[in-house]
Amino acid sequence: MDFSFTDEQRAFQQEVRTFLQQEIPPDWDGDAYFLELSDEEWQFALAFTKKLGERRWTAPAWPPEYGGLGLDFMRQVILNEEISYHRGPNVSWIGVTYVGPTIIVHGTEEQKREFLPGIVSGDIVWCQGFSEPNAGSDLASLQTTAVRDGDDYIINGTKIWTTIAHRSNWCFMLARTDPTAPKHKGISYFLVPMDAPGISIVPLPNMAGLHGFNQVFFENVRVPARYRVGEENRGWYVAMTTLNFERSNISQNAFCRRNFDDLVAYCREAPPDGGGLAGRQAVRHRLAELAIEVEVSRILSYRVAHLQERGLVPNYEASVAKVFTSELVQRVARAGVEVMNLYGQLREGSKYARLRGFFGRHYLTSVSYTIAAGTSEVQRNIIATKGLGLPMS
Repeated sequence: MDFSFTDEQRAFQQEVRTFLQQEIPPDWDGDAYFLELSDEEWQFALAFTKKLGERRWTAPAWPPEYGGLGLDFMRQVILNEEISYHRGPNVSWIGVTYVGPTIIVHGTEEQKREFLPGIVSGDIVWCQGFSEPNAGSDLASLQTTAVRDGDDYIINGTKIWTTIAHRSNWCFMLARTDPTAPKHKGISYFLVPMDAPGISIVPLPNMAGLHGFNQVFFENVRVPARYRVGEENRGWYVAMTTLNFERSNISQNAFCRRNFDDLVAYCREAPPDGGGLAGRQAVRHRLAELAIEVEVSRILSYRVAHLQERGLVPNYEASVAKVFTSELVQRVARAGVEVMNLYGQLREGSKYARLRGFFGRHYLTSVSYTIAAGTSEVQRNIIATKGLGLPMS
């Protein structure tokens, strides 16, 4: 497999890189998943996303008729890699990755006209209403209900771990429309405006004290039936719709590589007392090991994109890239804290904090990387059964 870029791909990479260097301040270290953005940073993220939208870079994989570019897989990888490396805050990523493809496949023409342009432009920010307090990994056990009432549905229930619900305009969600049906049936897929009467949002700060997650309560929320996507009681199958977009996990690799590069730069420029560095020889060995792992992660991600480029469907290969890279993110975060010693535990606001306290907070937020988008345990089961051909039990 040849992972080298063509001249055309390298030119596109340079175009993207130049744009990002011009639009993102050098000291920007905002979280691309919006767990760490202040109100001022959020406004910057909105403006930045609109600039991506003007270039059709928010949804590069989408067909041109829906506002995308129809880019081939490798140029998708290049774009996503560069944006993630520069920590570009694309507020359209939830809409582009999840609800947008669902509307393209299952939505009505009216729904496509109403929502797709806003996703591409960054004017509509989405959140996902799937998980509930008693329905996470076993999502089909959800209990939120939607009862038909004339031209509307009345929704009651609660959703949890809802990322950026407090900043979103719309929520795509699952609700049970037939409580007598088997649990994977009797579920419908809805698009709900977040300013609808009866919706309340309770923040759920994470262990780092950052507000990205929320619990959302629905109390007699009236939603027009035209905002149901797909057939009634077949929402589970609608929700399973995905596009082969960003399966390579290259964004996570690029984010990890940027963190590693920042750590290496810090170690090179540390003051004579080490600035918290202990045992320079040991630090060099630690960084060398991580450098190898970062490169392995990148190659695993390119392998997935290479398979897609050939018209193949990555299965266990995507799981290999995901589990290795998500655990590597945690190893780099831990290295940053340990290499800096007590300095690494300080957060932004302390005059002694290094790199504006990035590793102090990233060490805490990185815990979720092996849980979100499929736990490491789930990924290893896929690798074992689909990749190695081992029995299910």
